[in-house]
Amino acid sequence: MTDTDTGAATATGDDWRAWQESWDRQQEWYMPDREDRFRIMLDMVEAFVGPDPRVLDLACGTGSITARLLDRFPQATSTGIDLDPALLTIARGTFAGDGRVTLVEADLKDPDWPARLPYDTYDAVLTATALHWLRRETLEVLYGQVARLVRHGGVFMNADHMVDDSTPRINAVEAAYSRARRDRALQSGALDWAEWWDRAAKDPVLAGPTARRFEIYGAHADGEMPSPAWHARVLRERGFAEVRPVWCSPSDTLLLALK
Repeated sequence: MTDTDTGAATATGDDWRAWQESWDRQQEWYMPDREDRFRIMLDMVEAFVGPDPRVLDLACGTGSITARLLDRFPQATSTGIDLDPALLTIARGTFAGDGRVTLVEADLKDPDWPARLPYDTYDAVLTATALHWLRRETLEVLYGQVARLVRHGGVFMNADHMVDDSTPRINAVEAAYSRARRDRALQSGALDWAEWWDRAAKDPVLAGPTARRFEIYGAHADGEMPSPAWHARVLRERGFAEVRPVWCSPSDTLLLALK
């Protein structure tokens, strides 16, 4: 199956580029260094598996990784997998008619989700700001499934919030600074998470998918944010040979696991 500005500008209907831009601005409200993460992620893709990779965009959302992948590597192919009906609607609209992209709707908590993919193996599995929606026991199973999907010499990369509980004072100061920065951005017209979803819920094209999305997830999933060390240990236990951070910010880490 081949299937937004400060964030305050209005994306409506099937203007998929505007929805993508609105989503990006809303995400950047939380993560001002988001593009740095994507750049380093794609640098590592090129370094390890070359400029025409077969990629699995895990928990793809609107296809943020896929869009940047194809812009940089036009010969790449991407399989995006997600459960969110609203974000998948935007992804399908964005990549409609692009034979390089396959979108799959599936629940990563379902043990059979890999069977829905078009390929048995991938050069790279990439994910960003998504797996903190899952709890540790679910992540442990997922990492084993991912390890079986990555070919020998391929990579898995996860860019996400990873909290080190051994540094509570540092964490508290960073969190307070980030809250103050986000508050200033809101005063300048940025959209936060709740406002973005409120606009999607009122849009005639996205209203139905958004309602289904909140039936699935509620306001927010009951996930966890383990430390980079926890992620690295579990990835090694589940079949990766080497794992370490290749980028970090005060709150986020991009972890690379080599098969």
